[in-house]
Amino acid sequence: MNLYSISRGWGFTLAVVWMASATAQPIPKKPHLAYVFPAGCQRGQTCEVVVGGQYLKSIESAAITGEGVTVEVVSYYQPLTDGQFNSLRRTLDTIRDRLTKQREAKGLKGKPPEEEVIKEAGFTDEQLEQMELYRQRRRDPRRQPNEQLDEQIRLKVTVAENADVGKRQLRLAKDPLVSDPIWFHIDRYTEVVEHEPNDDDPEYLSRSTPLTINGQIFPGDRDRFSFDVRRGQHLVIKASVRDVIPYLADAVPGWFQAVMDLRDSDGNEVAYSDSFFFHQDPVIMHRVSRDDTYTLTIRDSVYRGREDFVYRVTVGEIPFVTDYFPLGATADSEVTVRLRGWNLTNTTATIKTKSRRNIDGPQIFTVRQNDGTKVSLPLRVDLWPDVDEAESNDSPDEAQPIKLRTAINGRIDRPGDIDLYRLPGGGRITAEVYARRLGSPLDSVLSVLDADGNVLAFADDFEDRSHGLLTHQADSHLEVSLPAGGPYYLRLMDTQRNGGPEYAYRLCLRAPESSFQLRVTPGTIAARPGQVVPIDVHVMRTDGFDQPIQLQLVDPPEGLVLNGGIVPPGLDRVTATLTMPAKPDAKSASLHMKGIAARRGRGRTNVESVAVACEDRMQAFIWHHLIPLDQWSLVMTGKRTGWIPFRVQVPPGQPIPLLASGKVTVPAVMQQKNVQPSQINLEPVDAPEGIAASLVDTGQGRLGLEIDTTACDLSDGDAGNLVFRVIREIMPPKTEANPNPKMRRQDIGLYPALPFEISKSRARPQRRVASRN
Repeated sequence: MNLYSISRGWGFTLAVVWMASATAQPIPKKPHLAYVFPAGCQRGQTCEVVVGGQYLKSIESAAITGEGVTVEVVSYYQPLTDGQFNSLRRTLDTIRDRLTKQREAKGLKGKPPEEEVIKEAGFTDEQLEQMELYRQRRRDPRRQPNEQLDEQIRLKVTVAENADVGKRQLRLAKDPLVSDPIWFHIDRYTEVVEHEPNDDDPEYLSRSTPLTINGQIFPGDRDRFSFDVRRGQHLVIKASVRDVIPYLADAVPGWFQAVMDLRDSDGNEVAYSDSFFFHQDPVIMHRVSRDDTYTLTIRDSVYRGREDFVYRVTVGEIPFVTDYFPLGATADSEVTVRLRGWNLTNTTATIKTKSRRNIDGPQIFTVRQNDGTKVSLPLRVDLWPDVDEAESNDSPDEAQPIKLRTAINGRIDRPGDIDLYRLPGGGRITAEVYARRLGSPLDSVLSVLDADGNVLAFADDFEDRSHGLLTHQADSHLEVSLPAGGPYYLRLMDTQRNGGPEYAYRLCLRAPESSFQLRVTPGTIAARPGQVVPIDVHVMRTDGFDQPIQLQLVDPPEGLVLNGGIVPPGLDRVTATLTMPAKPDAKSASLHMKGIAARRGRGRTNVESVAVACEDRMQAFIWHHLIPLDQWSLVMTGKRTGWIPFRVQVPPGQPIPLLASGKVTVPAVMQQKNVQPSQINLEPVDAPEGIAASLVDTGQGRLGLEIDTTACDLSDGDAGNLVFRVIREIMPPKTEANPNPKMRRQDIGLYPALPFEISKSRARPQRRVASRN
């Protein structure tokens, strides 16, 4: 079974999608995808789309996750560089001058026909087209040169009539590399693509709504569209911008900040939006008062733009949820959720929550509308019982009594509203608000007060790195130790004193219970058989959790090995490695990993967490966000990679005890007779700064791996993994033809991660591990 048939997989078989190259070609860099335009396609249609990015030459295939979609690579394009264009232009100029002189010698006046010059130069139609495209781009002041966007791949996407609607992942591949993913939308509505120019004269959309408009914004650009409306329509205009490309690495504020306005035929503004609550993508909701022709304008808030400022705008009487309640429920229970919004035909849903053994992360539930649209929303699932907020609870006299291990579903009902809860006195208490993480606009703030109104503890914004799409972490997390007695009060309010029925929250009150969550990058691993590849495991620790975490692959493909699978206490990231099977059973697989750790104290059960696959995305040159993916994917490509010529003899599961400053030698053995230890260089890939390692002769024909921490800044108790790149350096013999040969460097690959820890003064005695002073 392969990746494309597991977990609903990718749309077609690996043999078709990831075709091996017929000849071995050096692939310098992984393909980088910057945008896809248009960023979606309608069910039952075939669309041509352009993927822009870098290192796209020689792309062999493309894939979109999920069933019912096929993709074909049509063509590749890269604009001419300045040097290439100037070289072609000089060739034409030289031939034109020569032909002009020949004409003059024959008594002919004027320059030769351009067709004659081109024929003499032997230029192809493709070269001429490339030169004209270069001129057009240079004449267009709105286009800004950017090598990360210049290359383009044209794809043909065919979507089946019964394909599921929603957001998919698009990737490109060239043996042995697979690109990072980019979002691609499958929709039910008619798709249209903008036609420039439409800055001043709006493009009339002759098709009836609902429909989805695809466009791009360039510097100073604004796109305008006109369409007919009818009196009484409940019009929803929803922009998908960050839902297409969530972050831009080299732009400030780090995404395309779209704004929209809507005007009637008299030019009056009837609606405007620059966001929806805290969501950066704007939404307009407007009830039409008369039959008319409206004009919609979309642009960047500060008139930026380039090829990756891609948008999708859906227009029509489409279902749209503004808020829902409650935001959570107890495990192994049934809860009725009520929705509010526009054009909703079904506003309630009875949901069976997850089991107590499977509550890692929110539960996504779906409410189908009469037109077939599915509305999907997150639900927080907890172990402890639910309690509904009871108004009025604004003052100490009216404060609602609550117990530990309780989850309260409530609302900040109106501007200025305060919800006050009476706490049980004595002991350590943790209070956490889930609101912004579940789509509520509430910007919470928590305070613990004594009977005299004195603030004993306060908490505003709490960063939850597991929610990588949130750029304003507005939920609160508070920990406090209360003396016996009381009374004590927990106060919850909105920071800006906003409120309304949409300002819902789920407040969890419990004793501190340390735990963790795991994220793993990259989300897709492309590797050759036998190759060692690095993975980054990110840990989100809560309530002071500082225990070591043991990582385990769950039902891995046979022969797949995880090395460096321990996250030391206190670390929030570790680089481990996966060694690919030498003879894989399948070309692809869906991977799963979990972490296990012990809680402190007697009788405490282990903590377990499933690792969620993510892509690491940069925002505005500096911030990194982990964007969750549907699955963790492995793709095996090409032939087996080279063997690592030596092996370090370390007892399984034990870290190498290093010195804070000094040298330690670990036994090693050569595995290839034609490779000399002196030819091997080890270059740190993920290791403490200043560390050095080399293969040394330890006497009596024995070999060792010497690890030198003299130049490092390490302390007792430091721990982690050592990952080295293995380089073989070979000096060719001198010959008459080459009397001064240069050293040849052969990159053999990574050595599997070696766990280490720093001992106090010298390496602790350990089987087959020696120390050197």
